[in-house]
Amino acid sequence: MNQQDNKPFSYSQDAVFSNFMQRVYQWMAMGLALTGLAAFITIGNASLLRFLLHGGMWLFFISEFVLVIWLTRSLQKISVQAATLGFLTYSVLNGITMSGIFLIYTSASISSTFFITAMTFAGVSVYGWVTKQDLTSVGSFCFMALIGVIVASLANWFFHSPVFSWIISYCGVAVFIGLTAYDTQRLKAIHQNMENAPEQLAIVGALMLYLDFINMFLFLLQIFGRRR
Repeated sequence: MNQQDNKPFSYSQDAVFSNFMQRVYQWMAMGLALTGLAAFITIGNASLLRFLLHGGMWLFFISEFVLVIWLTRSLQKISVQAATLGFLTYSVLNGITMSGIFLIYTSASISSTFFITAMTFAGVSVYGWVTKQDLTSVGSFCFMALIGVIVASLANWFFHSPVFSWIISYCGVAVFIGLTAYDTQRLKAIHQNMENAPEQLAIVGALMLYLDFINMFLFLLQIFGRRR
């Protein structure tokens, strides 16, 4: 009797979370679309490209960093409108800073790598959604590994070693595969601990997964991308 009584409740919880994750993925898809559009428009704007190449890129990087910190730290304080504006602004800024990949890599390789990333991301995120295994240790390890990847990338900026760059790229892909599964499970845990999850949580959750997707894409592009 107890098991039968628990089934409707469990199904209801799953349905609510499924609806929540649908909103997360919708926000994420909107962010990715804006990023692609902004990158495409930037390529056609010679004056903006010159500004980026002559130091303006750092201004956009700093703005993006501030936006991410603000959105993640202010989840309980900001309105839905402010969270929406912050996320969409970040997506546009990121598209502007990423516009250079269209100058470096062929459109065909960008498209194929995006497809590979989408398929990989979808599979890993679903795994993080349905698995019963606690991925906290995986998330902690991936976060430490991410710091290592960042430090190694900065070091390779000076050494310019192609072999080291490939190693970093493969490590980066592995790190963001782990973080995608962990962040999906973390969103599930946060959602379950909230009686009524606000729309702001869906937006910030979309930002988390958006960052995982973008970084996985950039590392995969270094592996599979064909330069012009």
